[in-house]
Amino acid sequence: MLVFTNKNKIDGHVSSLKNKGFKVGFVPTMGALHEGHLSLVEEGLSFNNFLVVSIFVNPTQFDNAEDLEKYPRTLDKDVNLLKTVSKDIIVYAPSVEDVYEGQTKAQHFSFDGLEFEMEGRFRKGHFDGVGTIVKRLFEIVKPDNAYFGEKDFQQLTIIKKLVQKHNIPVKITGCKIHRETSGLAMSSRNTRLQPDYKNAAPFIYKTLKEAKQKFGTKSANKVTEWVTKQFAKHNLLELEYFIIADVKTLKTVKRKSKTKTYRAFIAVYAGDIRLIDNIALN
Repeated sequence: MLVFTNKNKIDGHVSSLKNKGFKVGFVPTMGALHEGHLSLVEEGLSFNNFLVVSIFVNPTQFDNAEDLEKYPRTLDKDVNLLKTVSKDIIVYAPSVEDVYEGQTKAQHFSFDGLEFEMEGRFRKGHFDGVGTIVKRLFEIVKPDNAYFGEKDFQQLTIIKKLVQKHNIPVKITGCKIHRETSGLAMSSRNTRLQPDYKNAAPFIYKTLKEAKQKFGTKSANKVTEWVTKQFAKHNLLELEYFIIADVKTLKTVKRKSKTKTYRAFIAVYAGDIRLIDNIALN
C-alpha cells in the first residue's frame, strides 16, 4: 500500500494516474477509522479505478483545544485496516506543516447561510475550518469523485456548496449513515465513551426513530417539545439541540409543507463526548 506524507509526491502520483485515463476517488478522514469509513471506501472503490484516503486531524475545524488534543490518532492501525479492504488504496497522511505551510488558520467562507445553522450555532468557525481543509485537499489530490457520510449531513451539504461556488471539478457523493448494531451512529469519538455512556447512547437513535413517527401526525414544534422532554428525563445524556430542518436550506421548519423535504438533527453530550446524528423524516 502506498502511503504519502508529502503533497507534491501524492499530487505527482495522482496526476500520472489521471493522465493515463484512470478515475480517482477520494475519501477524506481524520483517522481513527471504523466500519463507517470503510463503507465510504468500498463505495469509492466501486466507482473509481483508484482511491485515495487522507488521514489528517485538521486543527482549524476544532473550536475546542482539548477536543483536538484528545482526538484519537491511530495511523498504523488505520493503514492496516485499509489493507483489509484493498492494498491498492493510496493513503495521504500529511503533517500540519505539509498541508498549511506554516499558515495554520482557516480561510473565511460564505456558504449562503448554511454555515450558521445547527452545528454553526454551537461551534464557532467550524465550517470555515472544514471548508479550508476540504478545498485544500481537493487542490492537492484533484479527485474526480469524493465521498462523505450523511452522519455529518450539514457538512455534506456545505461541501456541495463549496464545490459549486468555487467551481471545483469533483463530484460529491453522500453515503448513508453506518450504525453499530445498537443503532448508535458510528463515530471515531465512540471509542472514547465510558461503558455507562456507551450503553446509554443508543437512546439517541431510538428517540430519532420515534420522532420520525410522530412527525407524520404532529407539528415540528410538538415533536421538538417531545424530544426535549425525553432527554430532560435521561440521567446520563444531555441534549444540546434537536432541530427539524429543510434539507435544502437547513433552516428550522416553522410550519410543515408537503412540497418540502425535512430531516431531524440532534447533538447530545454523553459525559464530555459530543455525539451527533440525524434522520430523514419524509
